[in-house]
Amino acid sequence: MQLSYVKMHGTGNQILVIDQRGTEVDVPAADIVRRLGDPATGPGFDQLMWIMPATDADATAAYRVFNADGSEVEQCGNGLRCVAWWLSREGPETLVLQSPAGRVDARVLEDARVSVSMGAPEFEPPRIPFDAAARADRYTIDVDGDAVDAAVLSMGNPHCVLTVDNVAEAPVERLGALLESHERFPQKTNVGFMQVLDASRIALRVFERGVGETAACGTGACAAVVAGVLNGDLERDVTVRVPGGELVVSWQPDAVWLTGQVELINEGSIEL
Repeated sequence: MQLSYVKMHGTGNQILVIDQRGTEVDVPAADIVRRLGDPATGPGFDQLMWIMPATDADATAAYRVFNADGSEVEQCGNGLRCVAWWLSREGPETLVLQSPAGRVDARVLEDARVSVSMGAPEFEPPRIPFDAAARADRYTIDVDGDAVDAAVLSMGNPHCVLTVDNVAEAPVERLGALLESHERFPQKTNVGFMQVLDASRIALRVFERGVGETAACGTGACAAVVAGVLNGDLERDVTVRVPGGELVVSWQPDAVWLTGQVELINEGSIEL
């Protein structure tokens, strides 16, 4: 069976979009997702966005999210921006989409920029999920005998955010891997390393759950800004510099909004 796809990137985050609204094709098994995600055997991606028909009358479409290791996750901010851009080719510039993390709004702007509502941050440990006796703005996590100070929250998916002096020198691979699978995160976590440049700018690297370090992480950018605001370091409108470019995060009363550019890489098909 031939499976058509669109490969895009959102600020460097490699996204594979598969639009299955007009078919009855089931989501592929984890081993096939891994094959598609490996550039040696498929198109390659950080996240796969599988578009399906909406079940709500006012929604344009629904989607599911898969990491390159085959695992299904709740949300992907940059993937959501790519999905919104792809669907906007049919006409609507404002969309309502259904995600595993809930309903989301998206606005397609000029210059291939897309702004998406990532919902409100969640801080209650059981809902992140995170093993803690009570909610706190910051936690101390024991990692191989070292005490790591971190903010922990959910942006539809779990995040652990560390503030560092120099993001270029941060131990992203080593510490990111240790925290990703730490026993206090029962569903694993994304790990952000944030350097505060000033009250409206940060530099960020993210070790994504099930992927490793990526060029950008939309929900990670949102989580980092929320953590910085709560710590008194940041304003509510922040430019986030990631290895793949820049994102803008705005923590508004209704939700955290993520804005950035998307780009079409190629379209193709592959035999499953």
